[in-house]
Amino acid sequence: MKILAISGSLRKGSFNTALAHALPSLAPAGMEIEVVGIGHLPIYDQDLEANYPAEAQAFKDKIESADGIIFVTPEYNRSIPGGLKNAIDWASRPWGKNSFKGKIVLAMGVSGGKIGTALAQSDLKEVMGYLDAMVIGQPELYLGPAAEIFEVSSDPAKAFSEVPGALKHESTKELIQKALAVLASKA
Repeated sequence: MKILAISGSLRKGSFNTALAHALPSLAPAGMEIEVVGIGHLPIYDQDLEANYPAEAQAFKDKIESADGIIFVTPEYNRSIPGGLKNAIDWASRPWGKNSFKGKIVLAMGVSGGKIGTALAQSDLKEVMGYLDAMVIGQPELYLGPAAEIFEVSSDPAKAFSEVPGALKHESTKELIQKALAVLASKA
């Protein structure tokens, strides 16, 4: 089973990207998780569809070849980060060639607080529902506080600016493993 993990964050010290990179080690037997970046994609512009950018086509191809998608997203201004929405727009276009149709989708996110990604995930699930993806509703994965579940600098000024270390919180690992098992059962 081939699963893609897409971080909605472009930030170097992103907890969400660190979480995406932790997923392969938590996956059940038979599940391969590939972390796919989105920072290289051009800004979506319908005028470019006539000469579809190679980067966007490669991204669409990865989505189409996957059995499922995991979105690991922060929340910006109470919604989906612009870079993630841009990637979704590229993969769902041109009209009639939606790469998300029928894909199993799991959403999760980590923030400085306890439920800081809840609204972004809600918006993401709504978009994925419109795109005819099969969104997993339970378990919900609003993870945090980030500084408690990852190895981070003991210097508070550096904790959110440096690249986080390993996922260290056992109950968080167990919740993620449960969610990945649900994903495996549906893919």
